[in-house]
Amino acid sequence: MAIVEEGIIKENDGTLSFGDYKREDKLKVENFESEGDIYKVRTHKDVTRLSKNSGLLLETVPGATVHSLKVESKLTSFDIEGNGSTQITIELENDSNYAIYVDDVEIGHIKSNFSGKVSFSVELSENSQHVAVKKL
Repeated sequence: MAIVEEGIIKENDGTLSFGDYKREDKLKVENFESEGDIYKVRTHKDVTRLSKNSGLLLETVPGATVHSLKVESKLTSFDIEGNGSTQITIELENDSNYAIYVDDVEIGHIKSNFSGKVSFSVELSENSQHVAVKKL
């Protein structure tokens, strides 16, 4: 997979891809519309952040490239690539339990906080990994 030089794109299947973890300078794309929602992305080597309708959707530290982001009521999934140990924060439903899978291997369970955020770390490389967060 490749970085998303445009900052954010809509794939043919309706999913979103975004981020450029190799970028030295900051790239910001605002007012990207998809299916009635407004997205904003900020990306560079240190952080990649995607907001939906002014609220956090997904953030990585350091920056990463996310492909085929799909958000459903009980499942959020995407492919991700980057450099080294990366913290991923996703805003989901508050006070709920989730199972985290990386390449179809369960790496643990986590409970979202009062604002619905969950954070976990993944060791990334240029070879993408599939991440799935399933509501229990």
